[in-house]
Amino acid sequence: MSWTYEAPLDHMRFVLEHVLDAPTHWKACEAFADLDLDTADAVLQEAARFASEVLQPLNAVGDVEGCVRDAEGRVRTPKGFPEAYQAFVAGGWPALPCTPDWGGQGLPLLLDAALREMLDACNHGWNMYPDLLHGAYETIKAHGSEALKARYLPKIVSGEWLAAMALTEPQAGSDLGQLRTRAEPQADGSLRISGNKIFISGGEHDLTDNIVHLVLCRLPDAPAGTKGLSLALVPKVLPDGSRNALFCDGVEKKMGIKASATCAMRYEGATGWLIGEPHRGLAAMFLMMNSARLHVGLQGLGHQEMAAQNARRYAAERVQMGRAIAEHPAVRLLLDRLEVMAQSQRVLAYRAALALDLAEHHGDGAVREREKRFAALLTPIVKAFCTHQGFHGPAAALGVWGGYGYVHEYGIEQTVRDARIAMIYEGTNEIQAIDLAQRKLLADGGATAFELLDALRAELATGDPLRDFVDASRAQLRDWLDRARQDNSLLLESADDLLHGMAHTLLAWAVGRMASAAHRLPEAAAARQHALTGAFVRHAVPLGRLHWERALAAAAPPRASSGH
Repeated sequence: MSWTYEAPLDHMRFVLEHVLDAPTHWKACEAFADLDLDTADAVLQEAARFASEVLQPLNAVGDVEGCVRDAEGRVRTPKGFPEAYQAFVAGGWPALPCTPDWGGQGLPLLLDAALREMLDACNHGWNMYPDLLHGAYETIKAHGSEALKARYLPKIVSGEWLAAMALTEPQAGSDLGQLRTRAEPQADGSLRISGNKIFISGGEHDLTDNIVHLVLCRLPDAPAGTKGLSLALVPKVLPDGSRNALFCDGVEKKMGIKASATCAMRYEGATGWLIGEPHRGLAAMFLMMNSARLHVGLQGLGHQEMAAQNARRYAAERVQMGRAIAEHPAVRLLLDRLEVMAQSQRVLAYRAALALDLAEHHGDGAVREREKRFAALLTPIVKAFCTHQGFHGPAAALGVWGGYGYVHEYGIEQTVRDARIAMIYEGTNEIQAIDLAQRKLLADGGATAFELLDALRAELATGDPLRDFVDASRAQLRDWLDRARQDNSLLLESADDLLHGMAHTLLAWAVGRMASAAHRLPEAAAARQHALTGAFVRHAVPLGRLHWERALAAAAPPRASSGH
């Protein structure tokens, strides 16, 4: 059986139209007021064609071939990758969510999220190259000088130039306060950047002539720690056409996403320009990092969708003990869990993208502020939970193939390898959990979380077991907040279970919304949706309760010893 992809367009449209009611929200945003669902559907159909017909055939090829660095430090991507990228640019895809002011199409991030899911499902390694474009665009647009915006934004929006995010150094992974890359101011207002960076995705490649590096660095008067970091724009090719003094010293040989050039970069007095204020680089870079975190969550979703649909196709064809293995209870339950988890995470990730759209474009200022809070709360959950499931879901799906699943030609083993990195980069999942606990929940006493949960539970019917679970979770969150305020160390111990408890609670809302809207589907599809709801209630809700119980147990003050 071949490894293939059929974009879940029917479910995507169902989520946009009936679960999230996106068209109504678009009408409240001047930038999207003329967008209708048929237009959105046409965009997604064309995206699905590109992903399945152009990218998916290159996925296994790219995994085997990988990237090659020559003696001069130039990197060659796998066969077909440059041509696929030129087709991507010709189709206008990089410009989809960018403002028309800079040559963009001005479409919602919600549609871009659906596009990214499809690209990642079909070829995660290839999509690593354009995946940072939107974050670079947002960062330069918000913090760059007028001269930098005029010079670089049109090329980034069109996709003519790609971008790279240069944070990590050998001694500084998650602890960015240890960064040492230096930035020396010059008389003409530029900077001279010197230092070494590692794990730089797309730091060097042959897809575009120029690559715009956004580099975290330190000015001479920088204070220690993260408060001393500045952000510089350092292009591979300077405005006069000369080659800048930045070099690729190596390409990592990795477990997965082998078609993505993960580079060790050296900056030897490279010319750059400050983005934003001195010593405020991390704040500027957060725009790029938050965009990347949503995109990484979508990588996890894409892997789950690819694994789930191929596992179901294989299980329907593979006959053992007189019947297709899809009819065996254990396999049937696994397939149902894979499907409902992918569907519900699609709702969650798309809701986060919708929040970002509304935070920027809604006509009501109060709605913009509310959605900004919601987006900040949802981002670490989407990044961490969708990537956790993006690895563990395909790893479980591999078993459907039995021993064949361990063989390269069947496809699923590459998905498992490719998916694992997403739990690590752009802030490890453990750091996302701490961010959720400290900065998103304790910082405001849970006000934003309760506001969101109250809004979501109101969309579920009284007596619905999923609403009951949301109510129970709300009470447990209150209990956790009370306990966590007493001891920060206990908070950190419980953060991972807290995030998973919150994620399962949000997925319960998503599944409940899909079930309540199922009457709008054809009869067979509606019956299928209700069957998947049952699978979620039986499997995921008890698991969510377990995470809440463990979070509370970790946050509970230790009992006094009776002593003898």
